[in-house]
Amino acid sequence: METVCAGKRWDVLLSKGHGKVCGALPFLYGKKFGLKYILLPQLTPWGGPWIDPTLDANSQHWVLEALAEGLRRQKAVLCMQRFAPGVEDWKAFEKKGFNHTTRFTHRFDPLPKPEELPQLADRGRKRQLEAVRQAYTIDRQVEADEFAALHTSYWERRSGHDLLSRDFIKRVCGTALGRGQALLYGLRDAEGTLTAARFVVYDSHCAYALMSAMRPEALRNCMTALVWAMLTDLYGKTEAFDFEGGTDPGVGHFYSSFGAKKTELHCIYLSRIPFGEKILHV
Repeated sequence: METVCAGKRWDVLLSKGHGKVCGALPFLYGKKFGLKYILLPQLTPWGGPWIDPTLDANSQHWVLEALAEGLRRQKAVLCMQRFAPGVEDWKAFEKKGFNHTTRFTHRFDPLPKPEELPQLADRGRKRQLEAVRQAYTIDRQVEADEFAALHTSYWERRSGHDLLSRDFIKRVCGTALGRGQALLYGLRDAEGTLTAARFVVYDSHCAYALMSAMRPEALRNCMTALVWAMLTDLYGKTEAFDFEGGTDPGVGHFYSSFGAKKTELHCIYLSRIPFGEKILHV
């Protein structure tokens, strides 16, 4: 949270019982026009809630209700949070006045063996891969600063601006790489130019594909080569891989073509003013 919320404010709700923490829900908050809002930080697929897995179903529901009440008492005019995969009890928040919706991501869970990847993918993922391998070499030690520049130019070309600042990208990449919990791989052409790159963070439970970028002249399926290299190197280090996204049909089709499974995420939101998100522009 310190890394993705640098320069901003964040807090965490705790639910305690029998002298120990039973649940937690971290969140970013701020104010605009004097109105408080609660959101997820950038590059954060979900913020929890995190619950003691040793609790039975009834106790977990009680913990979720306590966290929902704590979130409601923040009195934010706009509140949006996403649940981690596997957290299904969104009704605990609905009881406290929150609305519910769903979004989707695509996951390998468990992470397949490297030799299984070509069998899981459709034919589209395999096209021109040999041309990609001949044209580029994989760089497993891309510098955060070089990736940030590529990411900025990529999104400026696509949409006119990058929602992530270069400093933010460098800070996140540098922190995760420094902790040994990230991969930042790229493809370089014969001149050494960084043509495509992807950034993935991971722990012992799951890896998350958070950022990627490429040059307009990059060969088709260069990202497939990068993803397969990362999945191969992550095997044995983590249990699952999350492509982090897929609600958009086009993006979802791309991720599913690797053989990843479409996975539902629960989202809760509360707006105390009409069109709160548009008014606050957050």
